Amino acid sequence: MKRGRFILFEGPDRVGKTTQAALLAQAFRERGEDVVERRFPDRTSAVTGKLIDEYLRTSTEMDEHALHLLFSANRWEVLADMERELAAGKTLIVDRYSYSGIAYSMAKGLSQTWCQSADQGLLVPDVVVFLRASAEQLQQRPGYGDERYERADFQGAVMTSYAKIAGAGWKVVDASGSKERIHERVLSLFFFMPTTIK
Repeated sequence: MKRGRFILFEGPDRVGKTTQAALLAQAFRERGEDVVERRFPDRTSAVTGKLIDEYLRTSTEMDEHALHLLFSANRWEVLADMERELAAGKTLIVDRYSYSGIAYSMAKGLSQTWCQSADQGLLVPDVVVFLRASAEQLQQRPGYGDERYERADFQGAVMTSYAKIAGAGWKVVDASGSKERIHERVLSLFFFMPTTIK
């Protein structure tokens, strides 16, 4: 059986990763593909999910090294499931993964080398779709500021970190405009489609 594809969406907070991942999954399903959607951090995972959810929703403090390892453990916790899904030929569409964990920890001052070491051995995506929009655009989106990392200064540092770790093959997509227009840009990475949405 042919191995499935691992397609990853990355980018700053409120850039539209969750929406675009879901829309792409729907597009693949309409073409007959078996798709599994995942989102990190996985707040539902049995071991680490609840701890991460509580941290993100409250003012609880934690050493940044321990926090990075907690988020990394969240990815390791479901690695075997992801490997089985890909081996079964499923298309795996993921909203954030190891790159965001590294970028956010680097933005808080941790070493890039140290941050990357915790994720060595995890699955490598076949395609990374990086959604990009200006800080001004992101701040206008519904819900911006609801969680602790949604601050313009910190998100700017996150973008700087992403620039340091981005791979040459990353697909950068303009995430300005309507969700339909952004979706069309994403689809153009995978299918030939005439431009119909303004």
